[in-house]
Amino acid sequence: MRTSHYLCLAAAALVLVALPVRLCAAEEAAAKPKQFIYVLRLVPRLYDDQNWTKDDTAALDRHFARFKHAIETGELILAGRTRETGDKTFGIAVFQAPDEAAAKQFMESDPAVVAGLMTAELHPFAVALERKNP
Repeated sequence: MRTSHYLCLAAAALVLVALPVRLCAAEEAAAKPKQFIYVLRLVPRLYDDQNWTKDDTAALDRHFARFKHAIETGELILAGRTRETGDKTFGIAVFQAPDEAAAKQFMESDPAVVAGLMTAELHPFAVALERKNP
């Protein structure tokens, strides 16, 4: 055989060896949870603290307990709210989910959303930099 035939055989062998590696990398990327953010806004009725009912407060407690649980399981990356009042206040939840449908289900099952205290809007998200926790 000539040298060119050996080179062709070697190239074909490399492709066959590299193909499973590329497929595995693609499968890993597909299986890796995706990140999302949802923005929470209070309904106008709750801008005034005097309008909060016991049921509203109980739903907010369930909302916070759910976030604490999601932090413990690693699903929730971070959550917080602005310190502004009225229509300027909003909260965010940055979390991971297998896909957009699961992310939407996570958002829509938030006790504050279910109880009608807050509206929520979902967005795909990617954390680019993150400070390490001490």
